[in-house]
Amino acid sequence: MADGTFAILTLVLGLTDMNLNYCGTETGCLGRSEVTPRVALSFGEFDDASAVSNREVYVRYDLGHRNGPFGHAVGISVANEGETWIGFGQTYLWQPERSSFYAELHAMPGLYIDNGGLDLGGPLEFRSGIELGFENKMGWRYGLSYDHRSNADIYRRNPGVETYSFRVSIPTK
Repeated sequence: MADGTFAILTLVLGLTDMNLNYCGTETGCLGRSEVTPRVALSFGEFDDASAVSNREVYVRYDLGHRNGPFGHAVGISVANEGETWIGFGQTYLWQPERSSFYAELHAMPGLYIDNGGLDLGGPLEFRSGIELGFENKMGWRYGLSYDHRSNADIYRRNPGVETYSFRVSIPTK
């Protein structure tokens, strides 16, 4: 899926949820609410179109608030050839009431530095994806995630990369 599908899903599902569950409330459609902040650590691989594969470590911090259904996160990833991405963006969590299972979408613009590794075409790279997982009684989440990163064709070269990883997310309060 070499496009912005998950970014569009984040927006569409979030706006639909906002309309159905937030706009009629006292705080309004994008009212601020507190949520549990978390630190997530992911280990995985990313592949480009030429089937080059790199290992990646990704750390993400989910801030302790959201606006309407949209959470906020900052993340940094480093791959084995020194490729580094750092970004900030939105998350959308879907977790049915009284269920331990969840799905989370995210869309995050960021700065990419290839450090002599894989050239993604330019410094502005967008990361979007989905995580499917399980949350235990202590609030720890274990999930499998898929991310797509590309520059949305704002540069002449846009190979994009797909990242597959295992993520552990730990509440920080």
